[in-house]
Amino acid sequence: MNRNLVFKTLAFSLSTMLLVSCGRNGKDYKNSSRATGWSINDRDGGFQANTDYKEQEAAPGLIFIEGGTFTMGRVQDDVMHDWNNTPTQQHVQSFYMDETEVTNLMYLEYLDYLKRVFPPEEANYRNIYYGALPDTLVWRNRLGFNETMTENYLRHPAYARYPVVGVSWIQAVEFSTWRTNRYNEFVLEEEGYTQKGAKYNVDAQSTFDTDTYLQAPSLTYGGQDDVIRGGRASQQREKNNTPRPNPNNPGGNPEAKDIYVQMKDGIISTTKYRLPTEAEWEYAALGLVGLREYNVYRGRKKYPWDGAYTRSGNRKTRGDQLANFKQGDGDYGGIAGWSDDNADITAEIKSYEPNDYGLYDMAGNVSEWVADVYRPIVDDEFNDFNYYRGNVYTKNAINEDGTVKVLTTEDIVYDTLENGKIVARNLPGEILQVAVDEEETYLRTQFSESDNRNFRDGDKQSSRYYQSFSDTDNPNDRMYDSPINKISAGENGLNKEYDKQNDRTTLIDDEVRVYKGGSWRDREYWLDPAQRRYLPQTMATDDIGFRNAMSRVGSKSTKNKTPRN
Repeated sequence: MNRNLVFKTLAFSLSTMLLVSCGRNGKDYKNSSRATGWSINDRDGGFQANTDYKEQEAAPGLIFIEGGTFTMGRVQDDVMHDWNNTPTQQHVQSFYMDETEVTNLMYLEYLDYLKRVFPPEEANYRNIYYGALPDTLVWRNRLGFNETMTENYLRHPAYARYPVVGVSWIQAVEFSTWRTNRYNEFVLEEEGYTQKGAKYNVDAQSTFDTDTYLQAPSLTYGGQDDVIRGGRASQQREKNNTPRPNPNNPGGNPEAKDIYVQMKDGIISTTKYRLPTEAEWEYAALGLVGLREYNVYRGRKKYPWDGAYTRSGNRKTRGDQLANFKQGDGDYGGIAGWSDDNADITAEIKSYEPNDYGLYDMAGNVSEWVADVYRPIVDDEFNDFNYYRGNVYTKNAINEDGTVKVLTTEDIVYDTLENGKIVARNLPGEILQVAVDEEETYLRTQFSESDNRNFRDGDKQSSRYYQSFSDTDNPNDRMYDSPINKISAGENGLNKEYDKQNDRTTLIDDEVRVYKGGSWRDREYWLDPAQRRYLPQTMATDDIGFRNAMSRVGSKSTKNKTPRN
């Protein structure tokens, strides 16, 4: 008898026996509970769960970045003597990041939405739109003629695919929230759970918010039942999931259950577009996925591309610049002709080759906001996993009847920023957030208060057991004694009180954010992904933009794996 045939027959018999054994002993847990043995998703009732969930898909504009370990910070000499990027070994989880910087066209879509839903002609909504507008005056220079960019850069179609600038950190965060809601709104409509075209027929009192839909779905779209449950899938779900009559209330007609998408369905979740953390941004910029040399792994890669030079060494593109940056005094692009880098200000996205992750312009073009609050030292002694400074923990505000507090048009609260700009703190349709209190922090070891931005940065409040002995903390006791400017609304406009004390020694406080990467205004030195700079979160410039990231839920890798019961 053929030996290969014998082996194949034995293998088939063993696999059949294993399958039968699994079935008899209840070890195939796909549709049964590993805890109780009960059926899952039984038509007669019982626990309902998504047992066929597929891996998370990349949302629009995003590229998957597989997480891992890397050396964060520089190992070369610090010629600027900032001493703020000492090398530390860090690990980041897998995440997604925008392929390119957010463009003018993308931001104009955001502005158009705000203008339609919150008409600036109405006094109650005016500052929602105007608070989101980029500062186009950032292009002006006392001794420079830049009016062409001031008047055209944001809105002219010639610049549609250029990165948006003049956007503060706060504005970038608000854009990220808007983008999250519009994407999930689109997903629900595509999956048939909300009414077709609902996203185009909203006003200030009938907007969609992701968190509200997951926590109190009947309150989204202003409580319009026909819109929320108007999709084919939602209607079919309501028909199929009507519960059996309650034996204790035979005459009752209980409301259908599970008619909305829930987090357990895996269709939408609280995973959001957001600004990347500094560790994520630096890890993604280095693009270590294509390299395995020991020295590179230990942090000796200088740029997002291979090599120690800014010009291409490839035969076909030899001599071409690999990024858009300032090459010298008065030299923003080189001599016109073959050696020019084709950009004097910002450049159109995808004008240069991507790094090994497929990300464009992670060096040059514009610097980019990241989520972190700036401190000179990355505290790897306390944490070296998903490092991030800036946590302010909040929770949903709860009404007296136990429901979540969803904001209405009358609940809009505006903040007057230090620079005089007025922005909306919350938008209608969102769940009001409040700081966590002792109910959440009592006897916890991970955190003891809501605001952790200045944790372990050297001041007394950084101590876990710090207790103030006065009603108000003295601002001079702060570790970083930055100026405290005050602004308030008066009868004749804004009252601005500048801090004129002479003993202020730093500009660092809890309101300054890190930005990374060199820009079209920067010299080669700043193209190193490890370089760190900071700016108040209310300020904007003509050379800082941003891109979004999104956390990955589930497995670390997107590679196909053999499923196990």
